[in-house]
Amino acid sequence: MPESPSPQPSASNPRLRAVLGHEFFAPYQWKRRIALWSGALLVALAAILFAKASDWAYRLFEKLLTHGVWIPLILTPLVFGLLSWVTAGRLRAARGSGIPQVIATIHVDDAGFRSRMLALPIAASKMVLTLLGLAVGASIGREGPTVHVGAGLMYWLGRRFGFDDSKALSRFILAGGAAGIAAAFNTPLAGVVFAIEELAGTFEHRFSGLLLTAVFVGGVVSMGILGNYAYFGTVQTSLPLGHAWLAVLQCGIVCGLAGGLFARLILLSQRGPLAVIGRLRERNPVLFAIGCGFALAVIGVLSHNTVYGTGYAQAREFVQDEPNTPGHGFGILKLLANVVSYWAGIPGGIFSPALAVGAGLGHNIAYFLPNAPETAVVLLGMSAYLSGVTGAPLTSAVIAMELTNNQDMVIPIMAACLLARAAASIFSPTPVYKDFAERLIQDYERQQAERDKAEQHAAPPSSAEEIGPTSTYGEPVAPAPPKPEESDP
Repeated sequence: MPESPSPQPSASNPRLRAVLGHEFFAPYQWKRRIALWSGALLVALAAILFAKASDWAYRLFEKLLTHGVWIPLILTPLVFGLLSWVTAGRLRAARGSGIPQVIATIHVDDAGFRSRMLALPIAASKMVLTLLGLAVGASIGREGPTVHVGAGLMYWLGRRFGFDDSKALSRFILAGGAAGIAAAFNTPLAGVVFAIEELAGTFEHRFSGLLLTAVFVGGVVSMGILGNYAYFGTVQTSLPLGHAWLAVLQCGIVCGLAGGLFARLILLSQRGPLAVIGRLRERNPVLFAIGCGFALAVIGVLSHNTVYGTGYAQAREFVQDEPNTPGHGFGILKLLANVVSYWAGIPGGIFSPALAVGAGLGHNIAYFLPNAPETAVVLLGMSAYLSGVTGAPLTSAVIAMELTNNQDMVIPIMAACLLARAAASIFSPTPVYKDFAERLIQDYERQQAERDKAEQHAAPPSSAEEIGPTSTYGEPVAPAPPKPEESDP
């Protein structure tokens, strides 16, 4: 009998062939992983550099103050005007915190729009101009700009690796923003929650692993260089059951209302008393920015120079219950300083200044709650105010817990954040970042409609049947541009 032929190697190991053919080993998937991990490393290094430079810039301002408290009355308005003038043209996308720009680019898949919002010159100017603002005492933070820079770097790297698909680039932008917030605060978990709750608004199961690893890489790099530290140091406090839980109710309502009021003030709606301020800024933005700089300097003099900068040092003093904390008026004065700094339209975020305001308000509330630990009430006020400002209670709770390395306050902080979000909706139904992002999207849609209308006027119809409705003078009438969708209440 003839011998049976020996089995082919390809058929002898079907299980191995199935494993090697799995999507995990696909070259495309490894290309994406390498791009994301490399981008996370780059974002972490940029965030660390930005943090160190921010500290140096503010120390420079403190040295200027030693030569006279009157210096900000002259220097700060001039630099505010300069920043407004510089960002009036091609660098307009560098204004503000940067988080609305990232949200808008995730939801608009137009390459031109994304390039205008996330180009490398925008990211570089965001960092430089934010540092310049801190060098003259602007009440701004660096965390929002770090999110913007991280998204811009990741978007640029994704395109360099050849990813042109709009959905893939949206994921790169999302991962860059998450890695940015994680590296800025050294809070990896907060970076993931922030990406889901604030940036994307949804959770994609297929991308969750890559998002987690990108944030993990950024967190490891940050901890490897700066060490495993808590932003405000380890805080040992708790809130016992009983009358002390009145602090949750008071901080949630008071700080939530204050956060919602702040969000309403910086949004400058098109109707009501704030519309007058918005029109003044549109009419002459440079002079308006100069006036905001002068107002900030006046508030600085009244507060004995405590409202300048990010507010990190003041918030840490409140949280650690140090003896030389600012006075009881710090929370309100810092809130006003944040408002005028944001009104100026200069680059800079609101995260760290919001934490400082919340800590100051919590310090005030603790005065009326002698049975509650003051540090615990400060933590509640800080997280509740941040929740009221951003409209992101889960992110605010996680950030507060990671910043202080405190696990005993999980339930009280979460309860205060949820209550604050409900209270803030009285003044600001739509979260502030989402509202700003929707305005950017509406501006983009309006420009697209105008461009389409101009193209329709420029292109002559090929036949009489294509002319359609005409005006009184026989010219074709372009269809009305689509109305932008209204934001959810």
